[in-house]
Amino acid sequence: MISEKNISAAQSYKISQNEIGLKFITINNKLASAKIALQGAHVMQWKPHNIKNEVFWLSSNARYLHGRSIRGGVPICWPWFGAHPTDGSFCPHGFARVIPWRINEIIDLENGSTKVTLAMLPTPEVNRQLSYQFNLELSITIGNSIHLDLKTTNLSEQPFLIGEGYHTYFEISDIENIKVTGLENKIYSDKVRGYKKFTQEDQIKFDAEFDRVYLNTRDTCVIHDEGFKRKITIQKQNSESTVIWTPWDKKVKTMVDMGTEHEWKKMICVETVNALENSVMVYPNQSHNLIAEYLVQEF
Repeated sequence: MISEKNISAAQSYKISQNEIGLKFITINNKLASAKIALQGAHVMQWKPHNIKNEVFWLSSNARYLHGRSIRGGVPICWPWFGAHPTDGSFCPHGFARVIPWRINEIIDLENGSTKVTLAMLPTPEVNRQLSYQFNLELSITIGNSIHLDLKTTNLSEQPFLIGEGYHTYFEISDIENIKVTGLENKIYSDKVRGYKKFTQEDQIKFDAEFDRVYLNTRDTCVIHDEGFKRKITIQKQNSESTVIWTPWDKKVKTMVDMGTEHEWKKMICVETVNALENSVMVYPNQSHNLIAEYLVQEF
């Protein structure tokens, strides 16, 4: 059973569960609304009250099942990004997004925001897949922007290497009507072309499957969306990689939880990560914080 402890007298939240017992936190404060699944510490929805359209894309065919990731929102990738480096039977992108977390704290802040702090629960599956001791917490601050802080603490006597990321699905008007800026002149590893490396020469536009890891970049990215008349700014700290992904029409047919035939056109993933050669070494009794903040501006 998932326990809730140390919850303050915050007035902005409620806790619910679905028919199979998965629990969800719903936030509705003066500035924004949000919904978080406790399985995976998964932010499913966040929308400032003064913004017209949803910020995060969530598949109409997302699965809400024990041990399965939710297609959309902000999945947490940890402690590896992509396939496991040595064992293909382990969950892609790690197990953090498919196991239970507990509530450590929910507080309403003076500026009208709400801060939710969650911690990963130890499970037999975690112990099977990891040999070292750790603590993993996610703090989510919900207001006019949303601030995410994933804190990894090494409780063992040896250093360990992690890959990690926020695999964020952003809602857009149409994939062919947007552009992403902030990665010009950056080197990327292109999964579509066998992980060969290239240099991004210009702003990013989309007309085919796109799956790239931009390396050694701490820069802010912006999604420019003429259809929704808005831009989404993605700021980050302690992240050296950015992933941009859209599956396009052929690959999406192999993905059973991507929604209706053309639903994929309404999403783009801009992911704050540490991956490939940017994976992070965490030393004994030390912590590492992966931080992202999203801000929406309409025009």
